[in-house]
Amino acid sequence: MTAVLQQPSGDTQKPSEPEAERATWLARAAALPLPTNAIVDGSEFSAGDESLPVIGPRDGNELTRVFAGDAAAVDHAVRAARVAFDSGPWPRLSPRERAAVLLRLADLAEQHRDELALLITLEMGKPITHSRDIEMRAVVNCLRWYAEVADKGHGEVRDTDPQALALVTREPVGVVGIVTPWNFPLTLTMWKLAPALIAGCTTVVKPAEQSPLSVLRLAQLALEAGLPPGVLNVVPGTGPVAGQALGLHAGVDALAFTGSTATGRAFARYGADSNLKRVWLELGGKSPNIILPDAPDLQRAIDTAVWAFTFNSGQMCTCGSRLIVHRDVADEVVENVVRGARAVPVGDPLDPAVEMGPIATAAQLASVRGYVDRAVAAGARLLTGGSHAPDRAGLPAGGNWLEPTILTDVAPDSELARSEVFGPVLAMTVVDSTDEAVEVANDCEYGLAAAVWTSDLSTAHTVSRRLRAGTVWVNCYEEGDMGVPFGGFGLSGNGRDKSAHALDKYTELKTTWMQL
Repeated sequence: MTAVLQQPSGDTQKPSEPEAERATWLARAAALPLPTNAIVDGSEFSAGDESLPVIGPRDGNELTRVFAGDAAAVDHAVRAARVAFDSGPWPRLSPRERAAVLLRLADLAEQHRDELALLITLEMGKPITHSRDIEMRAVVNCLRWYAEVADKGHGEVRDTDPQALALVTREPVGVVGIVTPWNFPLTLTMWKLAPALIAGCTTVVKPAEQSPLSVLRLAQLALEAGLPPGVLNVVPGTGPVAGQALGLHAGVDALAFTGSTATGRAFARYGADSNLKRVWLELGGKSPNIILPDAPDLQRAIDTAVWAFTFNSGQMCTCGSRLIVHRDVADEVVENVVRGARAVPVGDPLDPAVEMGPIATAAQLASVRGYVDRAVAAGARLLTGGSHAPDRAGLPAGGNWLEPTILTDVAPDSELARSEVFGPVLAMTVVDSTDEAVEVANDCEYGLAAAVWTSDLSTAHTVSRRLRAGTVWVNCYEEGDMGVPFGGFGLSGNGRDKSAHALDKYTELKTTWMQL
């Protein structure tokens, strides 16, 4: 099936270069084949009449319908993964042999970069340049990074009794369930899938029901790359049906989840109620971005603050959704952040000039608007944006549009300051000291990320140590590398994605004691 796309209304004059480029992407998207079936045991799988609609957020149209997995479909996938783990070749290949498959998949992902980027943009609304140049770059880099470290691990030989030899080795944990969200459908899948595969595990992936297309297509490419049947199984479905079935399945040895804290709690219960499988959770965030008077480049801090809450339409667990500003620079920061937010190009995600697309779903748009309305009712002051669509010609009708929205006079203990909105909404709080900034930043149950802008080396070190967050950026935001771990404190979850530390989630330590 191919996508059904609404053409934006406009005149019949000769299009400009950006308009022509958008028309090219529209034409390519309209002709793009869309995957609709699950991938189980090396082939497409569909059973029964149940299906899920995939709705395009740019115009509200149904792109296609995909197979909706139920408990039986999940069981079929888990059993295939179990056979592949217990008796298939994948866990028994050398690390270099597994790495070769991941490198072939990386090459295929790069070759199909535009196709996969289009699927991401169509299903969740990310601007096409971001899908292609940011998300797909991250996917390819992740595959290649884990392929490169495949044979770099090592066991231990412990000094013990002279008459014994103690070996400590790592073995793959077994069948891994992976449940991923819609905001970065391929990146966040790959952060879990690549280390699980390179460790020798077999997997069952349940993609977000809103964005299954890119993951299904990637699974097809993985088979083409030489991944044996049953090693990567993908079953679309809803959280309460397919997700719950995967979480409760006793044949799953470990489960990795990225999503909301509420759903993370449910998966933790599923693990406890089934086989006590380890459940690794990367959950929400309410990341504080602190601007102090001695920021080395105040305009750069301001520009970055705008980007930090509008990138991906604010649908990011590390979204810089709390801006904590010292009073000495508050007026300048507020004025220029508002100006910068109003200048963000919002529009059709298939337009290469657009920097912020629609909210991914109508339900999420309603949720974001609800937070804004309640904050205003509670006394916060709306400086720009709100519940209306941007004033931009050529927007497809029916899309989930929202302007970047900024509120000030946000009390630190208010809902807007403490809850994850997951949209382009910035809560601004003015403080009188560095100590107060840290206190406000830490007055939150989340602890995923934070940032501080300062020229003082001592302040940079002391504030970074005091902030309760898994990642602290100094004079930057959202910087990183595959070699550094990612994860959070508190309600932001447990375990770490990225880096060699992620392999800890997908391996077991075995001690072998030999009496000599």
